[in-house]
Amino acid sequence: MPISPRVSKKRPFRRRLPGAAVALLAAAGLTASALPAQADTPVDEIDKSDNVELRANLPKPEGFEPTNSDLAFTGDHVIVGNYNGFVVHDVSDPAEPEITAAVLCPGGQADVSVSGDLLYFSVEYPRAGDECGAPASTPADPDAFEGIRIFDISDKSRPEYIASVRTDCGSHTNSLIQGEESDHIYVSSYAPSDRYPNCRPPHDKISVVEVPKDDPRDASVVAEPVLFPDGGNHDQDGLLRPTQGCHDITAYAEKDLAAGACMGDGIILDISDPLRPEVIETVRDENFAFWHSATFTNKGDAVVFTDELGGGGAATCNAEVGPERGANAIYELKAKKGKGAGPARADLAFQSYYKIPRHQSDTENCVAHNGSLIPVKGKNYFVQAWYQGGVSVIDFNDLEDPKEIAYFDRGPVSDTELVRGGSWSAYYYNGYVYSAERTRGFDVIRLDDERLEKAEKVRFDELNPQNQVRY
Repeated sequence: MPISPRVSKKRPFRRRLPGAAVALLAAAGLTASALPAQADTPVDEIDKSDNVELRANLPKPEGFEPTNSDLAFTGDHVIVGNYNGFVVHDVSDPAEPEITAAVLCPGGQADVSVSGDLLYFSVEYPRAGDECGAPASTPADPDAFEGIRIFDISDKSRPEYIASVRTDCGSHTNSLIQGEESDHIYVSSYAPSDRYPNCRPPHDKISVVEVPKDDPRDASVVAEPVLFPDGGNHDQDGLLRPTQGCHDITAYAEKDLAAGACMGDGIILDISDPLRPEVIETVRDENFAFWHSATFTNKGDAVVFTDELGGGGAATCNAEVGPERGANAIYELKAKKGKGAGPARADLAFQSYYKIPRHQSDTENCVAHNGSLIPVKGKNYFVQAWYQGGVSVIDFNDLEDPKEIAYFDRGPVSDTELVRGGSWSAYYYNGYVYSAERTRGFDVIRLDDERLEKAEKVRFDELNPQNQVRY
């Protein structure tokens, strides 16, 4: 079922305002007050394929002017990270989402994962203390806090900040491996310096935080495995950053595997012992500037790696940059079992690149970013954020010939200057695509495509896209 030709069909869409009162939780004091949505929201010029419908949009609440970031899903709620904290959305009716709580707790990046009644939140901008109201500090301060904050979200209207865990270099991203008695969080961070007492080079490691489920307040760092004992990729031409730990890790625990995107390297990890992850394959690509994230296929027999060329702040979806940079790279994966519990070896074989087929303007930051599989049994469909390139849905059942089958593009934030914006994360959950728009709020998108109909019957109680399960 092909989509319609890519002709621009600009359709104005006026944003909805929340229909219910919103609880603002300044988590240091947990004081509730009324919170109006931002007023005077603009009308966007939306370009999309005919099999996509924007069902709803909620602008960011006041106090959350910094960029939205990642998403996590629990029951009928979607949690949106923001550099100033996080916002809990009730999507029991996806066409009428409402903000349940907005938690002000600045710390930067704000990667989020959920596990039952617990929320794990990444902090990588140093604060003078671990409390939510602590002022900003500097990584040169040995007493500054960076790492993981833990919230009890059993009451979605009043999340409670219950614990914090300091990690070296803070937490740029966090990836969850759930166990029966404890959760293990892989904390990725980078940018060490001899000037930073808690973040010194070479920093070729990750931190593993263990959270006991019976007492999450006892969470602590229990391992700091070095993934690159001989040093990673430091000298390839065109690298945005050399390998220093990882940027992001996606776990496929059922297969005892994880895929790491580690600045200059793509890696496959044996995680049969989650405290001792072992690199069993490394790959490099002369077209990649920054290995950013990774997603397994449904069967775990291939991996989609993304390249965040320009660090997410540049206009790279144009003819000048071309189709092979700032793109996805798809690798076939063959993992061979060893004598122990996990794989002994893995082979990655390059298959193809994918980049959105529409050129964006020079005022639009655009590059491959966060996405997830759409749960169609035995098939590989991928929905992905491209910042101001919008949201793209990709059919990569033929690993050598991936094709776009749907797209949604809001257009530039500005026609006159490059202003960072667009979709940071776009994930499929219980029949809808949810997108964290950096500047324009929270989008709910419906796909109407016969190839994806079986996904509408799949229901989850919880989803962390960096913690993959078999569909």
